[in-house]
Amino acid sequence: MESAKATLDANDCVTEIDERLYGNFVEHLGRCVYGGIYEPGHATADAAGWRHDVLEMTQQLAPPIVRYPGGNFVSAYRWEDGVGAKSLRPQRIDLAWQTMESNQVGTNDFMDWCKLVGTTPMMAVNLGTRGIIEACQLLEYCNHPSGTSWSDLRISHGYPEPHAIKTWCLGNEMDGPWQTGHKTAEEYGRIATETARAMRQYDASLELVACGSCGPYIETYPEWDRVVLDLAYEQVDYLSVHLYVHDIDRTPEAYLGVSELMERQLRTTLGLCDFMKSRHRSKKTMMICFDEWNVWNWNYLRPEGLQPWQTAPPLVEQIYRMIDTVVFGSLLITLLKHADRVRIACVAQLVNVIGPIMTETGGRAWKQGTYHVLDHGSRFGRGEVIHFRLNSPTYECSEFGTMPYIDAVATRDLTSGEIAIFSINRHLHQALDLSVRILHDGITECIEHISLFTNDPEVRNSPDQPEEIHPRTMQGAQITGDQLFATLPPLSWNVIRLRQKSHA
Repeated sequence: MESAKATLDANDCVTEIDERLYGNFVEHLGRCVYGGIYEPGHATADAAGWRHDVLEMTQQLAPPIVRYPGGNFVSAYRWEDGVGAKSLRPQRIDLAWQTMESNQVGTNDFMDWCKLVGTTPMMAVNLGTRGIIEACQLLEYCNHPSGTSWSDLRISHGYPEPHAIKTWCLGNEMDGPWQTGHKTAEEYGRIATETARAMRQYDASLELVACGSCGPYIETYPEWDRVVLDLAYEQVDYLSVHLYVHDIDRTPEAYLGVSELMERQLRTTLGLCDFMKSRHRSKKTMMICFDEWNVWNWNYLRPEGLQPWQTAPPLVEQIYRMIDTVVFGSLLITLLKHADRVRIACVAQLVNVIGPIMTETGGRAWKQGTYHVLDHGSRFGRGEVIHFRLNSPTYECSEFGTMPYIDAVATRDLTSGEIAIFSINRHLHQALDLSVRILHDGITECIEHISLFTNDPEVRNSPDQPEEIHPRTMQGAQITGDQLFATLPPLSWNVIRLRQKSHA
């Protein structure tokens, strides 16, 4: 088969990357919180109940931002239930997931966990069953120094310093008919606009995220986005975008091309954003907060026979195969290609719930294949996206038409000057050669070629075999003259790291 050919120019910056592109998401859903990040009595738990095996894996991912507390959960959530003495916190039913919520983890606890991780919170307010007043009360509780009833209540709970939360989501997926307090686009657009206006009266520098349509599968897409933006454009900074991709009723070849859905969704949504900028004669360019994205086969939802109203049941616990890992990598590459407008992105979710980290309650924790993709992006993909033009061999699939076997993007670290080429090989059976012409004479060597691949697309990690999908150091990638040569294994995720002369 013909090899893939590309050109790379480290001097040609496409866009800077907001580090928050590598964000994550913690929702009160299934075992994400209870049995995930928090499990008092676990062998690794500290005095506050945080699992340190999960904490250390999260610290390695170094997520710059983490969204909380939902998700569908937030649309019926009373944040007051999760603050103050744990012994006095009420147990509630959670309508979103038909479970029991103990409220042993709440706003202040999450802020403590964020400090341990070294991350920044992105807080969501309930605009399903609550509204402007409750959102402003939470803002006051979190951010006001002292001297008011809500700020003094926080102080009485043991937090004398304000949390200073900067980024706020105005509800969640309000176009979804499954959402508690589901609204029409007009209804949501109005309450989001007025909530944003009130929150900005307190602090004009807040970053506010409005709910876009919850995905291209839903009937209201993209008309929902048009109506909401028409009402709220000048009051918000980001439009929230969500996408989960799956292999249901798809051939492996079509599934491997499913990142084209994300590409089309972004083009449509950005087109709407720019139309609304013109319509409102605005000076502001609307940015995208892709605060839920992942691979999710809908069949992984609720175990058969599970009764409702359980505490922290095993919900949405998909175990990722090698083929899922490559698809996940293709989504990350697509986000990086749109890093000029996608400024925040959150993998949904961090632990157990379609998470890169999995745990046994009371037992072990291990990394899924998707963990390594996210880890590589977070470690090697910060700085700026640079010129990388690719011509790859292609294949045909009925759903997406002509698709390249190889997809790739290149980044440059602004401090070290190190260049990373992130690439996937979609071919199920054949290794493909990649030849890159380097248009920059300062690149001196290939530091390493890291790859994730297996001999079977169905292979997955487990607590007994946690290294079935693991990073491998490849041999053979090299620079000769102005050409980089590398071979990408079949069905693989790859990172090729290059060093510049001035930083050698």
